Amino acid sequence: MRSSLVAVGLFAGFVVTARADRTRADAAPERVAIDAAAVGEPISPLIYGQFIEHLGRCVQGGLWAEMLEDRKFFYPVTGEAPAWEMYTPGKPSWEGEGHPYELLVRSPWMILGDKRAVRMVSEGALTGRHSVELAPRAGEAGDDGRARAKGQIRAAGLMQERLTVRAGRAYTGRIVVGGASGARVEVSLVWGGGVGSRQTIVIDHLAAGWNARSLDFHVPAAAAGGGTDNGRLEIVARGGGAVRVGAVSLMPADNRSGWRADTLARLRELDAPVYRWPGGNFVSGYDWRDGIGDRDRRPPRKNPAWKGVEANDVGLHEFMELCALLGAEPYVAVNTGLGDVRSAAALVEYANGDDTTAMGRLRAKNGRAAPFGVRLWAVGNEMYGDWQPGHMPLDKYVEKHRQTVAAMRAVDPDVQLVAVGSVGPWSRTMLARVPADMNHISEHIYWQGKDDVVAHVAQVPAGIRAIAEAHRSYRRELAGLAERDIRVALDEWNYWYGPYEYGELGTRYFLKDALGIAAGVHELARQSDLFYIANYAQAVNVIGAIKTTGDAAELEPTGLALALYRRHFGSLPVAVRAAPAPLDVAAAWTKDRARLTVAAVNPEARVRRVRLEVAGARVDAAGGRRFVLTGGGPTAGNAPGRPRGVDVVEGAAPAPNAALDLPPFSVSLFVWAATK
Repeated sequence: MRSSLVAVGLFAGFVVTARADRTRADAAPERVAIDAAAVGEPISPLIYGQFIEHLGRCVQGGLWAEMLEDRKFFYPVTGEAPAWEMYTPGKPSWEGEGHPYELLVRSPWMILGDKRAVRMVSEGALTGRHSVELAPRAGEAGDDGRARAKGQIRAAGLMQERLTVRAGRAYTGRIVVGGASGARVEVSLVWGGGVGSRQTIVIDHLAAGWNARSLDFHVPAAAAGGGTDNGRLEIVARGGGAVRVGAVSLMPADNRSGWRADTLARLRELDAPVYRWPGGNFVSGYDWRDGIGDRDRRPPRKNPAWKGVEANDVGLHEFMELCALLGAEPYVAVNTGLGDVRSAAALVEYANGDDTTAMGRLRAKNGRAAPFGVRLWAVGNEMYGDWQPGHMPLDKYVEKHRQTVAAMRAVDPDVQLVAVGSVGPWSRTMLARVPADMNHISEHIYWQGKDDVVAHVAQVPAGIRAIAEAHRSYRRELAGLAERDIRVALDEWNYWYGPYEYGELGTRYFLKDALGIAAGVHELARQSDLFYIANYAQAVNVIGAIKTTGDAAELEPTGLALALYRRHFGSLPVAVRAAPAPLDVAAAWTKDRARLTVAAVNPEARVRRVRLEVAGARVDAAGGRRFVLTGGGPTAGNAPGRPRGVDVVEGAAPAPNAALDLPPFSVSLFVWAATK
């Protein structure tokens, strides 16, 4: 988080707006009454959770460091171009209401040399339906003019472009190849047009079976232009018989266990305490067994719920490693769509069983002897929706839920299970019929954009409040439900609107969205006795808090808001007795009541002068800090690799009972230490 002494000095747009409204700002301050002695139930830290789904550029091209597309050859290599096309969902469509985005529709691997020397082979394929065979062949008389002489052996090869390659950076990877003992393969990373703009690794002495060979490249610091966004990897076979290529991988060498270093840095800024994975709609067609074992031999599949191809490079082991790197708790969803009860139970055993169990032994064989110890499990996803793979009527699903829970608890009785919910008949029926078969119940909510910023922001706390009110009514109406204290997991929530600039569902977010997300955190705090988990959907690119390019990652304004509250808002909510509309004000103590934070969202285009009247406690008026999130206007935003248009500025806070100004379109947090 960046800091500065003066908030108004950073954003010219704010300065202009503030001066235009100076008459209003000079008026008498409006009263905001904080009762610091009226403390509510603790806010669960899990409301700052994030969500990862295998969709678009969330994992591939966002979180995961793999640079190559279709690295295991799901699509046949034909040399047909272009591999990427603009796809436009039909309207009306929950998938995106007509927003076009770039989609890989055929193999991104182009053919170098003779196309007849490249073919797909199914027999003995490394994984999936087929692997690639490169068979250099002798030139013939009149053979397209490129063979220098009849009988000369011509090279056969593949090439993939659109790789971001930077000067001074190292890249690492591997290629899995097989061929005759005399075969020779050259693998080159190319970052320019000159002779010195490539590095070639020669692979020979191949065996008949599959051979995994490492690749290590280094781009000189003096590379022309600093590198390129259209680098390429070339794989060329030269004589000695046919060569098969089963899989190829290329990553920046600074990756951490396969995860992008730059994206990890932004995730650490978010400091989310829990991650939900692997979906989402994706999980309802996902076989978790596809994501374990040798990564190069995991089968690529058509994404069961979305567009594109799932490489299955990221499975349970990789997800657990990500959680370990971030110090976050895993929250794993099981497939209650097309999946069966036995598969869900087997996944729990694989994750949590010791190595005397069948699945525990398999986990140990795959490199992890000790159980992962996953506590939180989502029993399915959105099974109420006809868009969901395996959707079924409510009565039928209730029985499947019951059977799935019984099987999961038989494996591990200590798991905490989150049932599929949706306000209305679905949630009410689940709570009425199977309350003993859940610990929590999920709800999802998304909002469209509104031109009026006040209305755009207000819909978020209003939507969360409506969910809370519905569940309070269920507790009143259903016998015994209140005593069970089944809390809500708001495990998908966000704005969802606008064009897809970062791939499938890759919407941008703006300052006005950050204001709404901040107001949503306020409402979750006000309803702290009911909400146990909230997972912002999603973490990266796909309606995400972070956006990436080939070599940069940046927090969206919504991500900045979540990081700000995660770091500086308290955990014991405090009553706000009065606040002038449309300001949204919330307050909270830290767990030890050492610091009090008062947070205010101003969704208006004018300065709001207020007086924070803090009663019921004494705070240090001299040592307070103020954090202001704002920008040049409601549609200001951030982009990877560019200066921020929205940021957080830190400075000294005035005394709590003094008049203070809330900038236009801003989130302001005031933090004071308690005194005796």
